[in-house]
Amino acid sequence: MDEAMKQSGFLLIDKPKGWTSFDIVAKLRSICKIKKIGHAGTLDPMATGLLIVAIGREATKRIDEFKAQEKVYEAEIEFGMVSDTYDTEGKVERLELSVDRLERGVIEKGLKSFIGEIEQMPPAFSAKKIKGVPAYKLARQGKEVDLKPSIVEIKTIEILNFDWPKLELEITCGPGTYIRSLAHDLGQDLQVGAILTVLKRTRIGNFDLSQAVKLEQLTIDNWQSFVLKI
Repeated sequence: MDEAMKQSGFLLIDKPKGWTSFDIVAKLRSICKIKKIGHAGTLDPMATGLLIVAIGREATKRIDEFKAQEKVYEAEIEFGMVSDTYDTEGKVERLELSVDRLERGVIEKGLKSFIGEIEQMPPAFSAKKIKGVPAYKLARQGKEVDLKPSIVEIKTIEILNFDWPKLELEITCGPGTYIRSLAHDLGQDLQVGAILTVLKRTRIGNFDLSQAVKLEQLTIDNWQSFVLKI
């Protein structure tokens, strides 16, 4: 069957930990037998949650619409550590702190400075491109990564749980926001260091993780029944 005649639309995928967003696309190409597939917003391998995947030529033309939409994340941050990747995937160093712990009120005050439009530096280990080369490739080679800060919008930050040294947050933000950078910058501001230990994307625009399907549920015979016409 010609690609143009196959069902085109969007799959809401619940990305498992350890998979890159491209891994998901590659797997779906093998299931759907369609080459024209793309995702709307990268999730790091350590992250889980909602990934919108466009199936077919007409759907992939609309990917930028979803990249521009508001996103919601649940994140776990651990204080007292730093990492070159700002998460658990890199070289993690535990710090000797001059304080035993920070009180919740201090952390709440620190978080308030990140609400609204802020200037945020992307992680060196990111997909941001420098002269066409992803920053993470340069960083892995030990080369200098000359990234520029971006203006991003963080709409809300809610503390879900706090049990020192771990902090669980729900973050609503605009496109281009790095939760890894938020974790790192918070740790720097509070002078205790912090890394991102868990990240789950729960919403993109009006689409919720509860609507998503797991990869193992999809087969060559049933995938079309999960496709959304948006």
